[in-house]
Amino acid sequence: MRNCIEYVLRDEKVRDGLCTVTGPFVADEINYDTVYNVFLDEKRIWDKDSARMYAHNIISFHKDENITAEDAYQFGIDFAEKWFDGFQTLVAVHQDKDHIHIHMVTNSVSYIEGHKLHNSRNDLQRMKDLTNQMCMARGLTIAVKGHHFDGSLMEQYEISTWSKDKYNLLINDSRKSYLADCALAIDRVLSHGCESREQFISGMQDLGWSVNWSDSRKNITFENEEGKKVRDTNLNKTFNIDVGKEALYGEFERRKIERERKQQLDREYRQQSDEDIRAFISSVDAKEQDIGDSVRASVRDSRHERRNISTAEAESGAYEEQRRLEEQKRAEIERAAKTARRRAHISHGPDLGR
Repeated sequence: MRNCIEYVLRDEKVRDGLCTVTGPFVADEINYDTVYNVFLDEKRIWDKDSARMYAHNIISFHKDENITAEDAYQFGIDFAEKWFDGFQTLVAVHQDKDHIHIHMVTNSVSYIEGHKLHNSRNDLQRMKDLTNQMCMARGLTIAVKGHHFDGSLMEQYEISTWSKDKYNLLINDSRKSYLADCALAIDRVLSHGCESREQFISGMQDLGWSVNWSDSRKNITFENEEGKKVRDTNLNKTFNIDVGKEALYGEFERRKIERERKQQLDREYRQQSDEDIRAFISSVDAKEQDIGDSVRASVRDSRHERRNISTAEAESGAYEEQRRLEEQKRAEIERAAKTARRRAHISHGPDLGR
């Protein structure tokens, strides 16, 4: 308790004297020594200076929240007087981070009746509800589960926890947290595509986690080999993952439908592919037939053309031969006629009268 009070009242964290103690406080100055002794004196009056000594709560505002340190200071006082009525509470505003936050250290023994401070799980929820009501009355942002300050949805496995110690443990060294180990094991099993409760339980067992999933129990409880237990609701609050019964059954059914749909699409694709291949082959065959017909027609035309050329050439050669023979015959007739004239001229003599 002394260490906690000393931390809350450090000068580098508390500025402008924004700290006070609600309830009886007789010391002239507020420091970790005087607050500690006042708390201890109250315990001794009621003979309850052992066991749980104090409660430490923090109310934090987002760095973009429209609130001043003075407003936060009054917020803390109002909250302490309403919730911790009858208990001495140290209220201090810290401004050492990028966001304003209020520390409240409460004496565990009431100065009115001497009874011990006790907050159940339901009381913790009522504390959150009171915080939201006070924020709403002041026009401040209301924290919504699964959402960021700007209203956007948080992603799965994004750390969100009301416990500062748990948050720091997960952020700084997740390997030391069996809660984080359980979340990672679940993520690994689900990423392998399990589609049933049996597959899920078997996969978790392979990773060293037994699963207590019975119809008679509302929640699912995971337990590692060291006996550390994790409830599904704790994983939901801390990592924003829903691994309750209804959510997992819904996920299994969705995966089955998705797998069956994919198989159907694959069958349709293969069938269509086969039809496309057959159509392609038929198209190729038709083109090859067209090409073959064209080639054969070209060959026929070429042969016909060659035959015509040969015929023309043959006819042209016979004509030339006939003309040559006729010219030769004519030449022979002319030679014979000349020979006959020469003979006649020689026989009758020259015509001297002419």
